[in-house]
Amino acid sequence: MTIWPKLYKIQQKLAQPTLDTIENEVKREIDFILSNHSLPQGAKIGITAGSRGIYQIVKILYVIVQVLKEHGYHPFLFSAMGSHGGGTAEGQLDILHHIGITEETMGCPVIASSDVLQIGITDQGIKGLSVYIAKEAYEADGILVVNRIKPHTSFRGEYESGLLKMMAVGMGRREGAEMVHRLGVDQLAYSIPSIAKKMMEIAPFLGGLGIVENGMEQTALLKGTNMDEILTVEKELLVQAKAFMPNIPVKKIDVAIIQEMGKNFSGTGMDTNVIGRMRIEGIPEPDHIAIQYLAVLDLTEESQGNATGIGLADFTTEKLVNKMDKQKTYLNCLTSGFVTRAAIPMTFSDDETLFSGIGQVFKQEDLSLLRLVILQNTLHIDQFWVSETIYQELKNISSIEVLEGPLEIQFDSHHQFII
Repeated sequence: MTIWPKLYKIQQKLAQPTLDTIENEVKREIDFILSNHSLPQGAKIGITAGSRGIYQIVKILYVIVQVLKEHGYHPFLFSAMGSHGGGTAEGQLDILHHIGITEETMGCPVIASSDVLQIGITDQGIKGLSVYIAKEAYEADGILVVNRIKPHTSFRGEYESGLLKMMAVGMGRREGAEMVHRLGVDQLAYSIPSIAKKMMEIAPFLGGLGIVENGMEQTALLKGTNMDEILTVEKELLVQAKAFMPNIPVKKIDVAIIQEMGKNFSGTGMDTNVIGRMRIEGIPEPDHIAIQYLAVLDLTEESQGNATGIGLADFTTEKLVNKMDKQKTYLNCLTSGFVTRAAIPMTFSDDETLFSGIGQVFKQEDLSLLRLVILQNTLHIDQFWVSETIYQELKNISSIEVLEGPLEIQFDSHHQFII
């Protein structure tokens, strides 16, 4: 019989600057952007609506819509999420509805379409790339780009996941996303700004609202920028976002158990910056953490079957695999080119059988000294569980608080892990 280590629930104190009055901040930043433009009454303004689970995005977009109406404009939201949602208008509208972005909640039209226009060719950075843009956005009188700025899960650069990526990939929809990813991951840091710069020269952009979140997934700051300053502003906000980003305070882990993965936590289901795994050929893995074996137990309902990132794990369950929509997952990974991330790992009938499989890997019954970490997901890592060995290393660190323990590893009558 396998002897599992005792578990301790710990909490780490993360950097948590927060905005208390999001509505006022949004209004101030959008008013700032509009103050630099002269548009006629009744002008149509398109606002980007992405697929990411951004904290209070429904409220942020709603306030933007109200501010634009107060100025006498006619705002509308349009889907800007690359190939997500199967790359179809129906799939993307479904994602927006799950987030809470509807005509009823927003008070304006919400357009999900697969229509794009090719409006130019890049002539700086990487030259000769086609520039695609959502048709309804290009035909509007003005465009506002709204997105969270954070480290990307597949590459490093001056611009990663943020306003420029929303333009180059999100607004380019399926055609734009496929073209960018066709170049390979080593070119993402160069292709995204190349396309965004050309897009800004041609399309009627007004500005962008950058959102930065703290380690608790709460809004830390909002920054409105005009297009002539967006390159500088986004670069600065990315530095700030990286400073806020939480990490597991353990360097070496034998086994990490992720209880649930999902697109509402990360574009890769499990944040590569947290687990230290990219799994991209030719790209070195992060070295701030080393996880020998990684298991993921379930997929969130919010992912709608998109299990992109399942290939980052070594073990999983039939419960997760049965929820997987291969069409959505494969399209996401074929578009990005990171096909390994769709590979289904060793699959077990239930959580308890998975744990037994892990025990077999180490070929010994006494695993009481196993360096084990259990996370609910890779977004909310302020609280998690660690084994006795890791607990002894962390217990005297001032930023760590022990909440419970020692606890036994247990399973319910359906062989599901409980803690």
